[in-house]
Amino acid sequence: MLALELSKAFPGFRLVLALEAAEGEVLALLGPSGSGKSTVLKLIAGLLAPEWGYVRFGGLDLTSLPPERRGVGFLFQDYALFPHLTVAENIAFSLVEARWPREKRAARVGELLERMELLPHAAKRPQELSGGEQQRVALARALAPKPRLLLLDEPLGALDLRLREDLLLFLRTALREERVTTLLVTHDQGEAFLLAHRVAVIREGRLVQVGRPEDVYAKPKDVWTARFLGHKNVLSSEESHALGLPARPHLLPPWALSLGGPGEGVVEARLFYGPRVGLWVRTGRARLYLEVQEGPGEGAPVGLHLDLTQAVPLEG
Repeated sequence: MLALELSKAFPGFRLVLALEAAEGEVLALLGPSGSGKSTVLKLIAGLLAPEWGYVRFGGLDLTSLPPERRGVGFLFQDYALFPHLTVAENIAFSLVEARWPREKRAARVGELLERMELLPHAAKRPQELSGGEQQRVALARALAPKPRLLLLDEPLGALDLRLREDLLLFLRTALREERVTTLLVTHDQGEAFLLAHRVAVIREGRLVQVGRPEDVYAKPKDVWTARFLGHKNVLSSEESHALGLPARPHLLPPWALSLGGPGEGVVEARLFYGPRVGLWVRTGRARLYLEVQEGPGEGAPVGLHLDLTQAVPLEG
């Protein structure tokens, strides 16, 4: 198990965080830019020293150990591949440094080349590869020495949208096959939900909420978390009261709204997304959003069904 309790201060910012991750678990640190996510990884890896606290993994205290003795793999956002080495040599680099026997080293590199679908590129240099291929090389290099703990800092952040989507399932499969305890830093909710067993939401250096992706999404703790996770129907106290709910902020999750019902509204905006249509509907009491496969045009009156029993109370 990974257990940490850390504090680190910078001008105008202080990180204070306590977290645990089970062996073999993928835990996503999810938060906006500047929330302290990457700082947590650097503290765990030993690239930064905490003001106080500890990092423990597998019964060992790593806090005072130098980075090279922590048994931690680190995948940076820019991959940091060696341009003068081939793909196979990049993957083998840490194994050479660790003095793995030649036969054992070759077997591990071959295993990762095959698993990462890089065999046809083994003799190429990084600059000859696509962004997605470079990402797979960097992941293979981080996994090569069989680290006890893997740290991923925005691993898909340098890729365009199409490549990110192509690689998400690939990365998810690779992490589960290796069964390595993984901390993943991302600002993208979709990446965190797809890759992680649990998600830890971080804001301004503090842990806001941690839990299974399904639970965090369905029941965010407060207004900020609900909006950060992409929810659109975050009701103010006044809107909640007008709809017949207690006068406090609430979330109406997507499954609480549908077209066709006793509620009356007018479509203010119709947003075409291809496989779905988003509708902003103005009722006499609130402005609400829902998605359908097809929908009426702007200005059209609609009936609206609201299941207020699904409303989630939020902290302010």
